[in-house]
Amino acid sequence: MKKTWWKEAVVYQVYWRSFYDTDGDGYGDLEGVIQKLDYIRELGADVIWLNPCYGSPDVDNGYDISDYRSIMPKAGTMDTFERLLKEVHARGMKLIMDLVVNHTSDQHPWFIESRSSKDNPKRDYYIWRKETNNWRSYFTPSTWEYDPRTDESYFHSFAVEQPDLNWDNPQVREEIYDMMRFWLDKGIDGFRMDVINLLAKQQGFPDAEQPDNISYLGNNPGIHEYLQEMNEKVLKHYDIFTVGEIPFVTPEDGLLYVGEDRAELDTLFHFEVCDYMPHWDMHRFKEIQKRWYDGMWGKGWNSQFLNNHDHTRLVTRFGNDSTYRVESAKCFATLLHTLPGMPYIYQGEEIGMTGVRFESIDDYDDIAMKNKYKEEVEKGRDPQMVFEELLHLSRDNSRTPMQWDTSEQAGFTQGTPWIRMNPNYTSINAEQALADPDSIFYYYQNLIRLRKENEVMIYGSYEPLMEQDPEIYAYLRVLGQERWLVLLNISDQSVKFELPGSLSGKLGEMLTCNYSQPVEDDLRLRPYEARIYRVSVGL
Repeated sequence: MKKTWWKEAVVYQVYWRSFYDTDGDGYGDLEGVIQKLDYIRELGADVIWLNPCYGSPDVDNGYDISDYRSIMPKAGTMDTFERLLKEVHARGMKLIMDLVVNHTSDQHPWFIESRSSKDNPKRDYYIWRKETNNWRSYFTPSTWEYDPRTDESYFHSFAVEQPDLNWDNPQVREEIYDMMRFWLDKGIDGFRMDVINLLAKQQGFPDAEQPDNISYLGNNPGIHEYLQEMNEKVLKHYDIFTVGEIPFVTPEDGLLYVGEDRAELDTLFHFEVCDYMPHWDMHRFKEIQKRWYDGMWGKGWNSQFLNNHDHTRLVTRFGNDSTYRVESAKCFATLLHTLPGMPYIYQGEEIGMTGVRFESIDDYDDIAMKNKYKEEVEKGRDPQMVFEELLHLSRDNSRTPMQWDTSEQAGFTQGTPWIRMNPNYTSINAEQALADPDSIFYYYQNLIRLRKENEVMIYGSYEPLMEQDPEIYAYLRVLGQERWLVLLNISDQSVKFELPGSLSGKLGEMLTCNYSQPVEDDLRLRPYEARIYRVSVGL
């Protein structure tokens, strides 16, 4: 297997608007990221993924871009960005930016021109049709928005304020490639590519038999030609790392995007867990991991994540955010850092931040949640019932500000935060974590150190054990003569287990355990207990 710097990296995602505010306007900013870089470096992460900070009306938290070559005033200035990049590199870390090129803002100059008349030179930068179809978008009941100015409708996979670019137009592609070079020439280290498999559209836009199954938005003919062209014209000329956000894919599809012989992307996020597993499902998770390992290993690289800015925090969604918050946070940390692929840490995950419950839909900012609430209530459904249904997976669960200390607004801002704080910041915060040697933070730090010092965690094969066990997730990582056993009890109960006969008497040093109290029974795991053993050679 080819070794690369990015396969060995651990990524820390910074959702900057909720990270640290230095000017008191209630929004985190790039200066705040600079001031907290030593915190990220102490954790041990190698790569920072920065969510979009480009010029934007901010309808969808920066994913509606009106100027690809500027910095949003809320975030700072270009000078601040360049200083951030310099400071990241000075600490031996790397920085990747969000690349959002499926769509722009409706305030982008290209779209303003495009909608002005049917014969405008930029009309074909977007997708316009007289006749529409029955597709629905991620955020609205239709992918089409009628514009009376030209008596046609434009296509949008997300909000109406986010018109999709027409990637069939070679001029659009060249504009995007030139913009990518602009940032790469500044020295950034790669891109996280937002919904990159949505660029190609189905020819003719036929009606869908099941319009609620929006998989027709992605993986359409032409997508691989676009990405191979992007690689040829831009990506291959820089020592960078790319990760594609790629919904609706199987491992076989995924390999077409990230196969080492394909000259497209380096790695991907798939969403079989975060989009389609609302609560923990051990059997399903094991099956997903095995299928992706079998399909990708040795040919392409995967990613491991259980939360991000779009998905509820992992201790609330998959773990136990009350009685066993610390234990379950550490257990899932062990899972993420020992499974094959690249671990992603979402800000606050390393201190066990939880999801949140606000009292009213008016307290939420998430455009996807608010649009869905409006759509369902307009059908005549009970508003409180709709609200309760949407709470668990609201994106605002992960967007509340970073909890730095016990001071007012958790030390995030001197002003009024753009979204309400999670009130539990007085007991869950970074200051407390850094003062406690047994904290979740230091457990993450130790896992990252183990990964850096032991290639078996990166390049070792994955061999699942006890595959039918409903509580225990067990597997080997094997590289040459080095064999590690990972044992995880992902449940609220103490569980007795029996190792396969081939491992009997082979367990050597226990490399880590997420409980501070000594192991009392080698064959019983406490609730959410995680252990890693070195297995004696001779297995």
